[in-house]
Amino acid sequence: MDVEDKLPFTSHLEELRKRLIVCFIAVGIGFVASYGFKETLFGILVHPLRQVMKTGETLIYTGLPEAFFTYLKVSLLSGLMLATPVLFYEFWMFVAPGLYRKERRILIPIVLLSSIFFIGGSLFGYFIVFPWGFKFFLGFATDYIRPLPSMKEYLGFSAKLLLAFGLVFELPLVITFLARLGLVSVPFLKKNRKYAVLLFFAGAAMLTPPDVVTQVMMALPLMVLYEISILGAHIFGRKKPVAESPAEDTPAESG
Repeated sequence: MDVEDKLPFTSHLEELRKRLIVCFIAVGIGFVASYGFKETLFGILVHPLRQVMKTGETLIYTGLPEAFFTYLKVSLLSGLMLATPVLFYEFWMFVAPGLYRKERRILIPIVLLSSIFFIGGSLFGYFIVFPWGFKFFLGFATDYIRPLPSMKEYLGFSAKLLLAFGLVFELPLVITFLARLGLVSVPFLKKNRKYAVLLFFAGAAMLTPPDVVTQVMMALPLMVLYEISILGAHIFGRKKPVAESPAEDTPAESG
């Protein structure tokens, strides 16, 4: 009995291992493909900052290997972005065996939408938040105070924001999926709207730099996304209890 009880857990671990290997391979391929364009990619990443810097101001690097490692990290970030569809696919396919057959039918659309929302959130951060945020930070320069941003600091700052905005834009899909499973409902979401807003501002304070501008620019889209989540829960949420059980409706075998 002990062996039989452990088999399901070990099989899940084996599946998790396989899917993680696929994810690492996908990111690795994206990294290798991106490294050949590392200077161009970093130029694109730094473009919003260059737009608000004064003429003659540039980024610097303070350690001899800093530029090299920065280009490596830029390539890794690009590889992660390129591998986004594979990462979401592997995640949702890992979740799939525990779902009912009807619920598994929506996984492919969810995978596609997850990738779109993640990239969309990153683009929102790049095109909307970056220019305002960088302008705010550079506004503290004076005649005797000159900003000297380094490559390493800029990459860490921008990568954190890009990934943070990409992840928070997954909110509508996560809530809609939970509503589809019957774990949350539209009345519940509406009733707890004020607590959600509080959590959004608290989360934005943790995920963004300690300034009001970027915090508000993350919290406001989250409030809009929450309302979209309520709409998604209303359309796609479970309308009535499902009569079938996992024992009756055998989940798909993991692969």
